[in-house]
Amino acid sequence: MAPLPLKFDAQGLVSVVVQDHLTGEIRMQAFANEEAVRKTLHSGRATFWSRSRGQVWEKGSTSGNVVHVLRVLVDCDADTLLYVSDPEGNSCHTGARSCFFRTLDGPAGSTLSEMKGFESQAPTLLGALEATLEARKTSTGQASYTRSLYDGGALAIGAKMREEAGELARALEAESDDRVVSESADVLYHLLVGLRGRNIGFRRVLAELARRLGTSGHAEKASRSPTR
Repeated sequence: MAPLPLKFDAQGLVSVVVQDHLTGEIRMQAFANEEAVRKTLHSGRATFWSRSRGQVWEKGSTSGNVVHVLRVLVDCDADTLLYVSDPEGNSCHTGARSCFFRTLDGPAGSTLSEMKGFESQAPTLLGALEATLEARKTSTGQASYTRSLYDGGALAIGAKMREEAGELARALEAESDDRVVSESADVLYHLLVGLRGRNIGFRRVLAELARRLGTSGHAEKASRSPTR
């Protein structure tokens, strides 16, 4: 069997970063030896080398939080891998969604601060926006436009969606690129408010888009049931 074209370190390891292919979120970092990389490629499930236990281990074999690996990318130096993945459940052994749930704060980064609640799921821009919109549910209507939309319910949010979609359509037809960008941001914002109002994560929308990828739009529409 030909060796893998990777630069393993003195311990026979490469660093592995696990990324959610839908959101771009970095879920965890670990190490893998050649056996672990080959097992990952063969099984499609993220497999690593435990430096503390001295053995190969498959993510989720005991917790059930399996990481399905769609592609293995290699960096320019061939000493770091990116597992482009579809993770099930939380990825951190602490029970957090991602291992990256703390920030460096204080003078010269002297303090580790743990992100709380929904914010701990927000390392990406869309995640941070979702966290902000979730937090607005508990603010006062006078202080928060978003809260006033939540208070108005689906009818109020739907009305704003129709209004903003119309403005975007007009911008696409006859206005500047800057106006198209601005109106697109308004539509996306109100879409996220609507999803948060239904407690639906944007990742579900991305998953649906991924499902449709490579499928003809006409074929996809024809496959939908009348109630979808």
